[in-house]
Amino acid sequence: MTTTTSTAPRRNALGDILIVMGRELRPVASDPFSLVAGLIQPLFFLLLFGPLIATTTAPTQGSPWAWFVPGILVMTSLFGTAGTGSNLQYDLQGGSQERLLVTPLTRSSLFIGRALKEFVPLVAQAVVVILVVIPFGFRPDPGGGLLGLLLLGVLGIGIGSLSYALAIAVREQDWMFWTVHQTVLFPLMILSGMLLPLENGPTWMHVLAQFNPLTHVVNAERDLFAGQIATADVAYGFLAAIITAILGFTLGLRALRASTT
Repeated sequence: MTTTTSTAPRRNALGDILIVMGRELRPVASDPFSLVAGLIQPLFFLLLFGPLIATTTAPTQGSPWAWFVPGILVMTSLFGTAGTGSNLQYDLQGGSQERLLVTPLTRSSLFIGRALKEFVPLVAQAVVVILVVIPFGFRPDPGGGLLGLLLLGVLGIGIGSLSYALAIAVREQDWMFWTVHQTVLFPLMILSGMLLPLENGPTWMHVLAQFNPLTHVVNAERDLFAGQIATADVAYGFLAAIITAILGFTLGLRALRASTT
């Protein structure tokens, strides 16, 4: 007489990631206003700061909107994803994340699915910003614009991953998450040149800006939306966004494993 033992079926990593992405996107689909809420601050900068830029000469001697709008799109990526870790922190404190850990889903998919989910709402928000500013004279290059949206999505995934990693690391300390968030966010924004050109800034600011990944992404977005695709700035921008995403995934997965052992 022989006995057979059954083994649990191997999980499909991609399938698990898609399940988690779907779970995270459902609240966005059921409440589209959440996308609008994330646009309030960038739109304020666009509508109140933009006219000041539009009355001056753009650093590239082109359309002031062509210089300013790509920076606002990167700001949308920054503000739209840097705080998303607070949602994970809430799940960790409320116990819903622990309930997910006992499901058959692979643990890495719980993090990767959350991070990849940032791509969809971010691109939707960027499209809204572009549509808002087109009547004011912004004329994006179609092909370069699509690549620009892809670059924004990759950057958003990276920033969102870092935000989730921070949330896991300080899951019991809400104040610590927001302290780090605010301490890092605004220096990165100012040193990227997304609002004001850095050409006339001091030398130390130029040096720091070169180590800021947002600087390279902003420069790449300006080239892409102007139709200049094959430039060094575009290559550096994609490289900076990809490195940010890899760093975010690495730190996030490590923090998740450390928190569940």
